Amino acid sequence: MHLMEGPPVRPEAGGTASSRNGSPHSAPADASRAPSPALPPDHTQAILETTKEVGAVLKASGRPFALVGSVAAYAHGIPVRLQHDTDFAILREDAEVVTEALRERGVRIVDPPEDWLVKARAGGEQIDLIFSLAGRPVTAELLDRAQTLPVDSVHMPVLAPTDLMVCRLLALSEHHCDFGPLLPVARGLRERIDWGRVREDTTGSPMAEAFLYLLELLDVLPRRDGA
Repeated sequence: MHLMEGPPVRPEAGGTASSRNGSPHSAPADASRAPSPALPPDHTQAILETTKEVGAVLKASGRPFALVGSVAAYAHGIPVRLQHDTDFAILREDAEVVTEALRERGVRIVDPPEDWLVKARAGGEQIDLIFSLAGRPVTAELLDRAQTLPVDSVHMPVLAPTDLMVCRLLALSEHHCDFGPLLPVARGLRERIDWGRVREDTTGSPMAEAFLYLLELLDVLPRRDGA
């Protein structure tokens, strides 16, 4: 597994002599740094390859886990574009065993300041091993409800649609409230989601209630009596 040990070293432009020798070809200091290239808009295949490799290691470890986040939505058949990372839910008590198994396979483990996940890098992509989803600890019951699905030909546990929607809604806040990515997930999975449990599990979250009301206005969900 190829590792990304850090940002690639970019060669200096030109290789000119320093200005101290009076060379007429000396470059100004800021010219020696090439502009950073923009990230490609779609990392989908690279993230899927990393997901498959990490998923295979986690399966071999024998510890329960489930794919979560955008890659989980992709596994459920939602045509999302993968751009950032791949996320796996694991039990906190399994973190040491799981990270050691990944380390033995050449995955670089990064200790973040947060205490609810472990970060790693492989194949140039970021991996999040999460113990707490939207402020709620990952439990054995949550992982037991996961569904085994093919992820680009490799089968692995994937967070169930209802749990996926609950976690996505509870992650919304006043500082991060983008309904756009959630709409195709809700539309695509609406017949596989227990919306009654979604409402129950997200009670008290104004962002979740606003999104569910929006789904009613868009006729994704039937309107409740008096709505």
